Amino acid sequence: MTAPVFVGIDVAKDKLDVAQRPEAESWSLANAEAGIQELVQRLRAIQPTLVLLEATGGLESPAVAGLLAARLPVVVINPRQVRDFAKATGQLAKTEAIDAGILAHFAAAVRPQVRPFPDEATRELDSLITRRRQLIEMLTAEKNRLLRTATQRVRRDIQKHIHWLERQLDDLEKDLDNFIQRSPAWREKEDLLRSIKGVGPVLAATLLAELPELGRLNRKEVAKLVGVAPLHRDSGQYKGQRQIWGGRASVRASLYMAALVATRYNPVIRELYLRLLAVGKPKKLALIACMRKRLVILNAIVRDGKVSTTLPPRLASQDSC
Repeated sequence: MTAPVFVGIDVAKDKLDVAQRPEAESWSLANAEAGIQELVQRLRAIQPTLVLLEATGGLESPAVAGLLAARLPVVVINPRQVRDFAKATGQLAKTEAIDAGILAHFAAAVRPQVRPFPDEATRELDSLITRRRQLIEMLTAEKNRLLRTATQRVRRDIQKHIHWLERQLDDLEKDLDNFIQRSPAWREKEDLLRSIKGVGPVLAATLLAELPELGRLNRKEVAKLVGVAPLHRDSGQYKGQRQIWGGRASVRASLYMAALVATRYNPVIRELYLRLLAVGKPKKLALIACMRKRLVILNAIVRDGKVSTTLPPRLASQDSC
């Protein structure tokens, strides 16, 4: 039997640095169509167990798409995890070639799970969701500037920009709705999600675009993936306070707003929220518990393809944060 092969790819704007383990082999290719095709051919020949890349703000997308099309086992990972791993192994220097080697080492040592990667339609929906978030951030910034500006001429200019941004946001939200309605699979998922009080079009679209694993993972896995699972901070006799950490911040932000609504209108979430407050839990902690409960419920709904009006006892017992 041949030893498993692990590949790390460091992505830059113009080139791809590739490292392979257990053989200490490395090479570089252009981050362009021809280079990606050559990369796919070379990796097909060695049949790696895992190919690992860092998320680099979209620069990795063409290479990842090419590798996925070739049905190679690809994982895109948070750069912070790899940097922490490098420091833990004593590798403080940083170059493209070194980073590729660290990625290959990380893949061999940690073996992160290969998850289904979003298809082209999901990536497009994700781009629309990201753009909506950017427009809201710009609107908020302009409205804050308007409050601090005394000059009439500048105020008129800011107001014109605010009106333009509001029109853009309105058009984008219509595009989002039309995009979802064109897909029968997404339309069915959106109908399931929005059948729950407190789940609006923004949360439903965010979950469809940025959490494609919803319904495919168990409750602990999906909570950890999003970043609403409390993590232990214990050492010896020291028992630290559990905290949430990492995960998908944009999904958490949408869940937070939905949890606020659910504490008023959803009987299951409201009962949990009030019960936690009654035993002295802080409001923020109670809201995080509600976010996690809401996520677990939505995950079960998508998994089963139906809405349940009551929670099973197993879920009802997972109250504390």
